Amino acid sequence: MVDMTEDAQTISSKQFHDAAGVADWRVVSSGVQAVFRASSLRHAASLVEPASAAAEEHGILPDIDVRPEAVVVRVPLWATGGIAPAAPLFAAAVSQAAGRLGLRADPTAVQSLSIYVAQHSEADVRPFFLAVLGYDPVGETDAVDPLRIAPDLAFNPLTGDRPKRGRTHLDVFVPASDAQGRVDAALAAGGRLVDDSQAPAYWSIASPDNHGVDIASWLDTDG
Repeated sequence: MVDMTEDAQTISSKQFHDAAGVADWRVVSSGVQAVFRASSLRHAASLVEPASAAAEEHGILPDIDVRPEAVVVRVPLWATGGIAPAAPLFAAAVSQAAGRLGLRADPTAVQSLSIYVAQHSEADVRPFFLAVLGYDPVGETDAVDPLRIAPDLAFNPLTGDRPKRGRTHLDVFVPASDAQGRVDAALAAGGRLVDDSQAPAYWSIASPDNHGVDIASWLDTDG
């Protein structure tokens, strides 16, 4: 059961998934997210009003991304530092509305993208990226697009690395049920497995030209 006591600030991914009516939803780095397939832009937009009403009822501030082929609804993690206790109630209400409107949930389309910027231990490149991208700082090491459209950034110092050598890699967050399939597809497309010691939380793989990518599902299963 989800802890709905007044002093509960956040809930875990497991608590979210254990709630009723949330089978359409997954947890990725951008938040609790669902994708509902639509037949047209008008069809996708039909979910905005009931989703807005559910958000107001449950005190949630969701992001709603309307496209001709789908509508994406997410509850961002940044505002509360985790999953809001009311998120399951909101998610269930949105799913019910989507069902009435003939919008089909597609959990396989859920994903989010993070860019990890490796920097020398004596460098601090976050101010540069905040300025050049117009991002907002989050905590001591991260940065986000104020409108939560573009990928978020995390800055990781590498002790002992060579100065003036910037490096980045991608973290692709996907539902736990789809992670192995995404890894298999990447390897079949010429990728190389670098490290699977943390699987199924995440796999580190490399492109044919050695670009680093982590395929991560741990947020969707975090207890």
